[in-house]
Amino acid sequence: MQALLDAIATMEPSTDARRIFHGRGGLHPGCEHWVLDAYPPVLLLTSFQPVEEADLASIGAALAQRWQQVAPGQPLNWVFQCRHEGRSETRLMAGSVPEPHVVNENGTRYRVHVLKGQNHGLFLDMAEGRRWVRAHVAAHPERERPGLKVLNLFAYTCAFSVVARQAGAKQVLNLDMSQGALAIGQQNHQLNEINEGASFLAHDIFSTWGKITRGGPYHLIIVDPPSYQKGSFVATKDYAKLMRRLPDLLRPGGHALLCLNAPELGQDFLQDQMRALAPELEFVERVANPAVFADVSPERSLKVLVYRAPG
Repeated sequence: MQALLDAIATMEPSTDARRIFHGRGGLHPGCEHWVLDAYPPVLLLTSFQPVEEADLASIGAALAQRWQQVAPGQPLNWVFQCRHEGRSETRLMAGSVPEPHVVNENGTRYRVHVLKGQNHGLFLDMAEGRRWVRAHVAAHPERERPGLKVLNLFAYTCAFSVVARQAGAKQVLNLDMSQGALAIGQQNHQLNEINEGASFLAHDIFSTWGKITRGGPYHLIIVDPPSYQKGSFVATKDYAKLMRRLPDLLRPGGHALLCLNAPELGQDFLQDQMRALAPELEFVERVANPAVFADVSPERSLKVLVYRAPG
């Protein structure tokens, strides 16, 4: 636990949502189950195994001491979540959580919820993916942006859509099975004063290809599925179904951003299937993860790969 305490002792207050300590990367032996995130004005501590109350008390004392140093007079708000064997328990340990709870990342606002569920509305490890989408859209000549179309599959709360629209994309089609997630996605657009140019479909992607195809072809397709969600998507068998569709959905010279967050599946899982199923798409690069998410094995960490259709 010492590495976590050391990170707390040197942490600085943040105006942006970000990860502070990433034990899951395996670089801090004995702390593999700990994660500390900032969703200002709240700190969220997560353990992926049961912990002793004495350990929580020690961490709470360390947080209070550091907070007094870096934010004197301001309340310390922190939440603890324990995830173990498919279950989670969440506790407010000190202070309060605002409602609605809105955080910032690179000037963009997002609605989050740290007191319920295991997914909090904004995946912090995808920060560089969102940065890539913003830069990619903005890099198109201004005369092209009025016709630029983006397809956002497994859109969740539509963070990719928000940054694409901010960068000048004319139209984004967001698809996700969860109506609740898409409702938050619509709020995220409104928070950023984006009132047009984005559409939202709460459909099973695999039964919606007609609508998806009619909306194309697309300059950019973002594929960010869960690695395993029973009844919805299992990467080992379902990712291939998406890859086969990409060449027909992309406009000439268009790009696809393929994401996979499954520690048991490395980069080769995506690249081998792409070579077999969509060989005309050219691999461009792997987008680096935020530095704080460093892992003993890059193959275990989040994979974000860019492909390009022939021009």
